[in-house]
Amino acid sequence: MAQIEDTFRHQGMRRKLIAEIKQKGITDDGVLEAIGSIPRHLFMDNSFIQFAYSDKAFPIASGQTISQPYTVAFQTQSLQIKKFDKVLEVGTGSGYQSAVLCRMGAIVYTIERQKALYDFARNLLPVLGFRPQFFYGDGYLGLPTYGPFDKIIVTAGASFVPEPLKQQLKIGGIMVIPVGQSDHQIMKIITRITETEYTEDDKGGFVFVPLLTGLSD
Repeated sequence: MAQIEDTFRHQGMRRKLIAEIKQKGITDDGVLEAIGSIPRHLFMDNSFIQFAYSDKAFPIASGQTISQPYTVAFQTQSLQIKKFDKVLEVGTGSGYQSAVLCRMGAIVYTIERQKALYDFARNLLPVLGFRPQFFYGDGYLGLPTYGPFDKIIVTAGASFVPEPLKQQLKIGGIMVIPVGQSDHQIMKIITRITETEYTEDDKGGFVFVPLLTGLSD
């Protein structure tokens, strides 16, 4: 477990990061406050700690990455989070995105297929005061017994939009999902209009690790 230390230096680096992502178009005050308050360095491998507040993605365990802060901010802003929104996160990873959602007052259900990452996030987040519901499982399937959800966020690149996730979205709900090939995805904002109708809005190119099916060992 990382030592829970958040120094004035870390806080100053976060203020610079906030200024940078604001310049890139993030305007949601709740998103900016959450990223400004959460110690991202605790979610990263010690060898990358000096880069924790660079606006870059970095490797974490199990061949995965912690997303670029701008990407976290962009996906979160696109969800239009309101307090007490019931949110499904597909791909817990290190738990950083979960922490941002919890900080904004969402009720978070997060699912991860990599056991090492699931264990890491489940141990770290409660220490920081965040208590999402953690699930070890296949993100393509979502959590049908816990739906429907106000919002769904997918934090890995899907080769297609999984139908089970669309079905678990409330009418009026929003899903943010990167869709495409392994080296490039388009961020899609999907809104459920009726039982059978959805709108889809493309929001530019991003790069994520692939969304895999099944479970790791």
